[in-house]
Order: sequence, then structure tokens, then C-alpha cells
Amino acid sequence: MQFIYEPDTFISMSDGTKLCANVWRPAEGRGPTLLLRVPYGKDVGPWLGQGMIPSLLGFLRAGYAVVMQDTRGTFRSEGQFTPKVDEPADGRDTVEWIVRQPWSDGTVGTYGPSYLGMVQWAAASERPPALKATAPMVAAMEWYEGLWYSPGGALSLSVVSWWHTMMYAFEAQRELAAGRGDMAELIALGNTMSAGLPTNRVTPVAENPVFRRGNWLDDILDHPDYDDFWKKQDFRPAIPQMTAPPLCLAGWYDLFVNASVKDFVKFRAGAATEEARAGARLVIGPWDHLNYTGRYPDRDFGLAASSDMVDSSAVHVRHFDRWLRGDVSANANDAPVRIFVMGIDQWRDEQEWPLPDTQYVEYFLGGEGPANTSAGAGTLTREAPGEDRRDTLLYDPSRPVPTAGGSLLPDGFGFIGPVDQRRIDGRDDILCFASPVLDHDVEVTGFVKMRLFVSSSAVDTDFTAKLVDVFPDGRAINLCDGIIRMRYREGLSSPTMMEPGRVYEAEIDMQVTSNVFLAGHRIRVDISSSNFPRYDRNSNTGGFIAREAEKDMLVAVNRVHHGALYPSRLILPVIER
Repeated sequence: MQFIYEPDTFISMSDGTKLCANVWRPAEGRGPTLLLRVPYGKDVGPWLGQGMIPSLLGFLRAGYAVVMQDTRGTFRSEGQFTPKVDEPADGRDTVEWIVRQPWSDGTVGTYGPSYLGMVQWAAASERPPALKATAPMVAAMEWYEGLWYSPGGALSLSVVSWWHTMMYAFEAQRELAAGRGDMAELIALGNTMSAGLPTNRVTPVAENPVFRRGNWLDDILDHPDYDDFWKKQDFRPAIPQMTAPPLCLAGWYDLFVNASVKDFVKFRAGAATEEARAGARLVIGPWDHLNYTGRYPDRDFGLAASSDMVDSSAVHVRHFDRWLRGDVSANANDAPVRIFVMGIDQWRDEQEWPLPDTQYVEYFLGGEGPANTSAGAGTLTREAPGEDRRDTLLYDPSRPVPTAGGSLLPDGFGFIGPVDQRRIDGRDDILCFASPVLDHDVEVTGFVKMRLFVSSSAVDTDFTAKLVDVFPDGRAINLCDGIIRMRYREGLSSPTMMEPGRVYEAEIDMQVTSNVFLAGHRIRVDISSSNFPRYDRNSNTGGFIAREAEKDMLVAVNRVHHGALYPSRLILPVIER
């Protein structure tokens, strides 16, 4: 099929704002169309095909028209950019514009990663009839616990500062191009992006001069609780009306993975039609937000881990052939769930998520001595807890535990993904609880949780938990982790302070993973009160954390209680086959 390329095509939204798009359309006849909406510039290279991003040329060869559009207020599109706010209506309006074109056969699919994935859920929430399928990659419907904050209520500081600085830099470029900007401001933003850790140490966070622009970041920092501001931007309530089956692609070390998997589960359970529910697909590899090779300095998952082995372009084409062209056989051999199981480093097809044979197994904290340091006396056992004990850590916000891997952006703060935790060994503010050396393989696939009994000298503080695979050679590789801001122990919408010295039970959502702990390895959980700069530092005062300076922060004496009276425990989704 021959295509005509029409760059910089302006599309009018329902409010009159014109958004700019590049269009590849059939030279003759009509065909299905794939839409990519992007705030990072429609003319840059990755959208042609890179890593897990499918190939533009592959779509054209498969007979699809393609529309790539700058979102509102970015690059060549008119209007003011505010994250998420205008995306539902703009996505709907663009889909409706496409089907009015003489080259459209009336069917539209969407694709793209990260923000480009969120805008797909936004369009789907508007239910345009022509939208037949979506392919949100490393993305989430809801951005409070799914991105800017966390399931435990702590601010995801490093991604908040990095992404907003990047978007402000794009805005400064746009102003310069229009003859209104300030080159000094653009240079300052660029320096901030490259500075990394020093930027995140600025307090109060809300008064960082780089961020204070009277713009959307101010709104995010002004709403630390999950309130109506966030509820209005949550697309999950629209799932019962959604009819476009999604192809969800994620990575075990991606910052969106927890939300991505939960979105898939909610869609499979509650979408508008049985056809849509059954048509949803999920693929998860050993990747982070930008790296799809499966190769990291401290952990190499092998050649099979690369996104090249998944053939993302072919997976996308099969998904769209099924739902835009009605070819029932197109993706008949694609399992509903395809996951890379770390540890054994193999791909595996599944029919459901969570896996139907999941057993939630409790591993209790114990030990007869202080659990501080990885060589400490903290134990992790399936046996019922015995004598009541407590371990103490001193949390000083001026010397937080540095981030060492995990699901975050950007790189440079202790690396992204799987990282040997020995790089932060020797600290007295990390409690380590480890199982005996395993005499058989133990597979953990699913959502991981921690139930802790804790107390503090402060009225509010944080507790973190990190699941670690300890190798026979001593490497300690992180798998997943989480945090709970204690004021949110009863819910993200209902902050409640602690009574100093009182013991409370709290649950930490440690997100999701798939890993086989091989015989000869040990299962370990590390507990602390900070993970900086992945998360902001709790000031321990009970105040408005984003508005507090480091000099106002207090040191907290935090305790983890365990034993028969206080059965603190790690809850693992164990698969026995």
C-alpha cells in the first residue's frame, strides 16, 4: 500500500484549539488508523520505533494509517499544557476527526509509552465509538499512587523533580521560539536536570526556585492527600464503560508497574463487555522505564530478556488486526498474560492474573539480636513467631538512606532497576531479616505486602520495606519495595497522626514482581525509614512536609516490633507447581 505523508496537519478541538499532527494516510482507498499523542515532540526519533516502541514503518507495511500528534500546549500545538487535564476531551476529539477523513475506515487504535499511554486511557474514558483497541505501555490510569506520590502516600521526589524540570525546559524552548523566552532560564533548567541529587536536597521542596512557576507542580505539591483534586483525574471509575481492549506492556522495574498491573486486573474484571474483558493482554519484562535490554551492571537477565525477543511491533500489529480489522485469528496464539520470570530468567505464558495457583505465604520477622546491617541477627521464617522483641533504628532526615535501585526515574541516584544492596551496607538505620539458605526453589509471582507493628517517638514518620534476593556469592539484588507514611496508615484520604510510643499495625504495598529464589539463595527483607531521593524525606513533625525546611526536621526513634504479640510479617505470593 502506498502512503502520503502530511506533516504539521492542524486538527481543531471542540474548544477551537488547534493541535498539530503528522499524518501518514493511504494514497488510495481507506484503512484503519493508529494514533500516538505525545507531549515530548512528535518529530523526534523514538516514535519511529525503538526498544519496545513499535515501528512506524511496520505499521505502514501492515496497512495502517498513522497519526502522531503534539498534545495541547506542547511543541507545535496551540493551547496551554497541563498534565492530564485536557487529555480525555482532546483524545476523543482527535479520534472523531480521524474517522471523518475520507481515508479512514472508521476504526482507530492508540499506542505509546508513559504519558503517551496515559492519554490512551484518557481517550478510552470518553468512550468514542471508533476507538477499538489501545496499547498503553509503562503507563497508569491514576497518577497519585500510580506516579507522583505512592501507594503509601510519600512523594515520588526524583521523578517529580526530573519530569517537571524537563517539561518546564520544553516550555522555555517553546517561549524562546516564539520570541518571548529567556535563554538564562532554559540553561538553568538544563543544569537542574543534570544536577540530580543536589536538586532533590533543596528544602522546602515546594519553594525550590526552579519549580516555583505558579504552574501544575504547585498543584501537585499542594495536595499531598488523595483528595478531590486527584479523584477528578482518575480514569479508573470509567472502566465499566470502556469497550476498547488494551495491550498493556510493563517492566518489573518500571515506575508504573504496580499501577499498570492493577489497571489490567481492574479492566479484566470490570470493563463494559465480555469481549473487551477477554481481549485485554498483559506483557511484563525485566525492564525499567527506558531500558528494555534486560541488562544491568549488577544483574544480567540474559539474551531472552531483551525486548527484541518479544517483537513488540508484531505483538502490536496482531492486537490491532484482531480489534480494528476483526481478524479473530490474528492474536489467537497470544496468551492473556506473558511474564518474564526472573531467577530462572525465562518467559512464561499465563491465562490469568493474579495466577490462579497463588498461595499467600507469611514469613515472620524474628531474631535474637539486633537486625541492623545485612550480617545482623534478623531472621525470616514461616514458623509462628515466638518471643516478643523489637528492633530500633534512628531515622535522621539529614542523612537518609540513599536510593539503591528500584522502579524510578531518572538514573544517577544509585542506579535504576536491580542493584546490589551491598553498596548501602554498614548503615545502622537499615534492619535486615533473612531466611535460612533455601534447600529448594521458591517462586514469588504477584503483589507483595508487608505487615509491620511499629512505634515511633514522632507523631508521623515513614517505614520502608524492600524484597531482596541474596545470591550465594553475596550479591543482594532488590526485586520490589514500598513505603508507608504513617499518617496515611488508615487511608490516603484520611491523614491521622501517631501517638508517640504507641504500637500501630501498618501495611506496606511493596508492589509486584516475579522471581524464583533458587536453592542456595536467601529471601531477605530490608526495613528502614527512608529511600531518598526516590521518595521525599518525612520531616517527623506532622507538618506540611513539602513546605518544611531541613532545619525544621526532627530525628525519630523508630521501632519495629515482632513476636507472638506483634506478628510483623512479609506476605509473599508463592507459586508451587
